[in-house]
Amino acid sequence: AIGRVCALRNAVSYRDAWSKTVGESSAWLPAAVCTFKTSSANLAYSMILADTFKALLSSVGVNLSRDTVLLGTTLSILLPLCLLKNLSSLAPFSLLGIIGMMYTTFAMAFRYFGGSYAAGGKFFTDVAPSLQASFGEVGASGVVSANAFILICMLSTAYMAHFNAPKYYLELKNNTIERYNKVVATSFGISIAIFALVSSFGFLTFGAASNGLILNNYSNKDSIMAFSRIAVAISIVFSYPLAFVGFRDGVIDLLKIPAEKRTDTKLNQLTIILLGIITALASKVKDLSFLLSFAGATLGNALIYVFPAVMFRKAIKDLGESATASQKLEAKGILGVAGLGIGMGVVGAKMALKSLSK
Repeated sequence: AIGRVCALRNAVSYRDAWSKTVGESSAWLPAAVCTFKTSSANLAYSMILADTFKALLSSVGVNLSRDTVLLGTTLSILLPLCLLKNLSSLAPFSLLGIIGMMYTTFAMAFRYFGGSYAAGGKFFTDVAPSLQASFGEVGASGVVSANAFILICMLSTAYMAHFNAPKYYLELKNNTIERYNKVVATSFGISIAIFALVSSFGFLTFGAASNGLILNNYSNKDSIMAFSRIAVAISIVFSYPLAFVGFRDGVIDLLKIPAEKRTDTKLNQLTIILLGIITALASKVKDLSFLLSFAGATLGNALIYVFPAVMFRKAIKDLGESATASQKLEAKGILGVAGLGIGMGVVGAKMALKSLSK
């Protein structure tokens, strides 16, 4: 829907799409949601890197606290990357990240079919009791539980790329709606396949003991999974500044800082402040599953289901009699999508908060 809105109104960003359909006076709302959503991504990345590097160091006999590892990673790796003014040099590492995720998928499959983490398996006793494989008898009926909304809201985070939809549409060569839909369907299809496999192998291996960061379930003595940790760390490290720039630019936009005052010195100062805030939060928030589900229930569902529906409906309404019958019908039906997003968000946020008390 966002791509079609951009095509109808020549919008160049998520905020611009809202401004040209709903109105400029309320454009701060989607801009704020996009900003906080990218900040939640950086927070999740910091949490993952802290746990991952801690496990990697432990595997070679260096035992440091999570906070020490987090602070060291921020100062020595993340800060220099986030201070870069040109991120084009990071482009080749996106392919490396994809290769790393493919390796991790195959590694998890290998460990599942090999039974290394099942009771009596090679690594079963190497992990903490709370992380050892645990299975109940609920079966498929667990899907109809209200807790399933936690997973659904996590998926709103996993497949979150909607705030960049205008950019993808505008930068696509020969950017017709047909080609755009093909690109979106192909990329999301590949992502769904990878996520489904990782989730399945993780749950089939550890069941109810599956950690929010599934790599935490694997033994530090497992060399195959150690390479997975390295691959995931590399992928996240070089993805971090891309998300951070979106967060920082969003803050600048919300604060309405004029272009002439956006000097390198000011940008560096803001980078240090924002990265410091994220690092401080990452040291306190340790439940990755809660962060992903709550952010998905609130920010993610708004960006995926609610805002696009509102913009598309307004864009079609403004076409008046020039709108086709199918467009008018779709504009009515899309309200159901918005309602679905609100419903899932309310239940998902409630269940995510409830999980904290367990």
